[in-house]
Amino acid sequence: MKQLADGVWQLSGFPPNAINVYVLEDVLIDASTRHATRRIMRQIAGHRISAHALTHAHPDHQGASHAVCERLGIPFWVGERDADAAENPELIGERQPDSRVGRLIIKTFTGPGHAVDRRLTEGDQVAGFEVLDVPGHSAGHVAYWRAGDGVLVLGDVLNSQDVFTGIPGLREPKPYLTPDPDRNRQSAKRLGALEPKLALFGHGPPVRDTRKLVDFVDSLRE
Repeated sequence: MKQLADGVWQLSGFPPNAINVYVLEDVLIDASTRHATRRIMRQIAGHRISAHALTHAHPDHQGASHAVCERLGIPFWVGERDADAAENPELIGERQPDSRVGRLIIKTFTGPGHAVDRRLTEGDQVAGFEVLDVPGHSAGHVAYWRAGDGVLVLGDVLNSQDVFTGIPGLREPKPYLTPDPDRNRQSAKRLGALEPKLALFGHGPPVRDTRKLVDFVDSLRE
């Protein structure tokens, strides 16, 4: 794991930054695909993990959640409007736009469901971070915000590289993977207004250029 800020680590993966997993203090944030269990367990060995939380219940974020929670015996925390999909992944496909790429991702990456122990809502605290309700890319998407030093874990509200080509640069998530792009854009604008000093994405490298992120969000159409 690579430390990015006080109490914040990013797990390594291949290709780098393609599907990110983080640790906030003692909470594992996201769990990549169902093929990532061994990689995650190897990297968190020796680090105390007391809970596992999602930014959202999509196959490339909940894939190894069941396995990790079972092996570590830890609770599973998910945004309240994504909790049912985290428990029953068949709902993920029902809520996604119908696209060939989306169907392939669901078939390839989705992991087993797992009982949710805590349904996260706006203002909850997770490892010293405030939970923010930022729907659009999924109904129950949440972000994690630490105002003290401006660290923001924003999942897939925005990407900092293309999820398929790996080309770097800020961008909105693919519309054919996003049920409500307009609502997601509103969520992005809310997060940009926070002026984060360190933004951590579900896909793409960290961004420490606050102005770059704010300007990008401001450029998004209403």
